[in-house]
Amino acid sequence: MKLIDLHEDIAWGASQHFIDIINGPAQSSIRQLSQFDTAIVVAAIYPHVRVWDERIDAMRSLYSRLTNPTSYSFDILLDQVRMYYYFERRGLVKIIEGQGDLKNLSKVNLIISLEGTDTLKDPYDLYLLKRLGVRIIQLTWNYDTKFAASCNSRKDYGLTGEGEELVKLANELGLIIDLAHASRQTIIDAASISKRPVIVSHANARRLKDSRRNLDDEAIEAVVKTGGVIGVTAIPSLLPRQDISGLVENIKYIGESFGWDYVALGTDFLGMYPDEVIQGFESIDKVVELAKMLGDKASKVLWENAYRVISTALPP
Repeated sequence: MKLIDLHEDIAWGASQHFIDIINGPAQSSIRQLSQFDTAIVVAAIYPHVRVWDERIDAMRSLYSRLTNPTSYSFDILLDQVRMYYYFERRGLVKIIEGQGDLKNLSKVNLIISLEGTDTLKDPYDLYLLKRLGVRIIQLTWNYDTKFAASCNSRKDYGLTGEGEELVKLANELGLIIDLAHASRQTIIDAASISKRPVIVSHANARRLKDSRRNLDDEAIEAVVKTGGVIGVTAIPSLLPRQDISGLVENIKYIGESFGWDYVALGTDFLGMYPDEVIQGFESIDKVVELAKMLGDKASKVLWENAYRVISTALPP
């Protein structure tokens, strides 16, 4: 079977959790992905370093609402890019940069994405990111940036003027806009401005679980109107039940309510703590079980829908 996973924190998992990304038995690894006929994984660059101490860690849920307990570094961004090219140099993966690369896929293929625009100084940094091989731009992580409000924004101001310029430039350069972690108004604004499909790489339906990270029906509809997709995610706190059936319920809700062409998978594997998994979907190889539960919709959800967006939105 074929698989597209719209979000895995491969580089961050390796650097922060010291996970064997190549051969390990963790949430995901190149060895596990190689078991599929073809796998395309959106591999995130997450240039953040968490700076918890024990006292902060004990109250991190509260603290994260008050301030930003992370530091950002363009050096970390470059280190994670280097890691992905190291994998390619060793012949372990193929990095997809344009539509032409889709004509000759390898066993395991990566599309590099940037998770959050915190390290960018202005929209024209996208030219540099494109040269580095980045093809997906996630506007925010959990904190506001100069470009857009995040899901945790105290005042949801949506896209700023610079954010509008960034979205328009991304369209011109063939970079896909990702609205995971974005505020409701940011999603509405970006979807209305973008001339190309937008994605939400890893989020679920707020109708099923009330969370700032999840999407209400209007936000889902805005993404759908662009021809984009929502990658349903395995993050336990975003599910109505912390097992594989909660994942399936979200997939069916979006598929049945908004159309089966607009729902995909975005696990967030390796971005979660090693033991932060849901029952029955602890690692990427459990996609086989998910496919059985989805029946005749499996191919659309796990491959076709995301492939349609990728193949049309990437540069030639």
